[in-house]
Amino acid sequence: MALDMSSVTPEIRGFISRNFLFSDKGFQYGDDASFLEEGIIDSLGIMELVAFVEKQYNISVADHELLPGNFDSVSKLSSFIASKLVNGS
Repeated sequence: MALDMSSVTPEIRGFISRNFLFSDKGFQYGDDASFLEEGIIDSLGIMELVAFVEKQYNISVADHELLPGNFDSVSKLSSFIASKLVNGS
């Protein structure tokens, strides 16, 4: 079954809201807001986010892919996941 890419962004927002913001009000930031600059996620939180991505989307994240360009906002992470799914993990 193919993944509906339109569900990726809301799933990321929900995960971050529940696990880092501890909020039931949802993700109150723009999709381009930097997780690190806004204090949403710290460096240890990034590892939790990586584990979520690997499990949720059945992809592998290599050490060289752990870059702010891939993991520092909802939009960057959504794009990263989409590229991994299209190109294979």
